Amino acid sequence: MLEDMNENRNCGCTCVCPCEQEPECECKEAIRRDMMMQLRAYYFSINDLALYLDTHPDDEKALCLHREYAKKARELSDKYQKLYGPLTISYPCRKWRWLEEPWPWERGSF
Repeated sequence: MLEDMNENRNCGCTCVCPCEQEPECECKEAIRRDMMMQLRAYYFSINDLALYLDTHPDDEKALCLHREYAKKARELSDKYQKLYGPLTISYPCRKWRWLEEPWPWERGSF
């Protein structure tokens, strides 16, 4: 479903939602929440593995998992930012968009 959405919705593109309601519908917000939950899980796992690797630097399985989760987090982060805008100030964009979106407490979720 995410692959069907146009890139960079906040830079003038339109988002194609499966339920075809605009501008925001429940399924798009659910997708956004799910993506953020996945990102948080990846970031937690990456940090947790890094702490483990501090004391077990030769554990190949943990190193492999750390690399895999970091790659998946980067890919998901890029996908999220193309759809919903920057997660950090360092994400490149064609225009400044920080103030265009509602704040998390205005959307009713963090």
